[in-house]
Amino acid sequence: MMRRSPLKNGKPLQRKKAMSRGSGFSRAGTKTPAAGASLLRVAAVQAKARDREAKPAKPRKPMKSSRPKMTPIRASARGQDCTLRFPGICNRNPETTAWCHSNRLEDGKGMGLKAPDHHGCYGCSDCHAWLDGGYAGRVAREVVDARFDAARAESQEKLRALGLMPEQDNEKEAA
Repeated sequence: MMRRSPLKNGKPLQRKKAMSRGSGFSRAGTKTPAAGASLLRVAAVQAKARDREAKPAKPRKPMKSSRPKMTPIRASARGQDCTLRFPGICNRNPETTAWCHSNRLEDGKGMGLKAPDHHGCYGCSDCHAWLDGGYAGRVAREVVDARFDAARAESQEKLRALGLMPEQDNEKEAA
C-alpha cells in the first residue's frame, strides 16, 4: 500500500495496567470468576455451568448428499486404461485412472452438478485435468467433444462387459 500523506505525530502510547488475576483465558472450557467478583456473580457463573452440563447437546443434522460419492461405475475406473488418450497429454498410467464426467449441459452437467455416471469415460489424471479446462483457448471445443464421445463409447463397452451398464442406455443415446 502506498501512503499518500505523511505520518503525523499523535498522542504517545500509554502503558495500560496489568490484567487482574483470573480474567485471562480459562482451561478446559471452565470459566473462573475474576478476583473480587461478588458472590452473586460467582453463583450465577456456577449455575450456568451446571445448566450446560444438564442439557444434552442438540444433535446435528447430517449433510445432504445427492448420490453416493463412490458408485460402482466410479470404482470400476481403478486400474483401467485411459480411453481419452489426448496426444501429448496422456500419461498412460492405469494407477491414476478416474471416471471423467461429461462437461456438457445436454448430458446433465450444471452449476454445482455433475453429469450422471453413464455420461463419462475412463481418463488418466493428466487427461482428466486437461479435459476440465486445460485446453481452453488452445483447441477447439468440437475437437475435444469428438474425442470425449469416442472415449465414452469405448468406456461404455467396457462397462457393459463388466455388467455395470444396462443395454437400454445404448438405445437412449441412439435416439
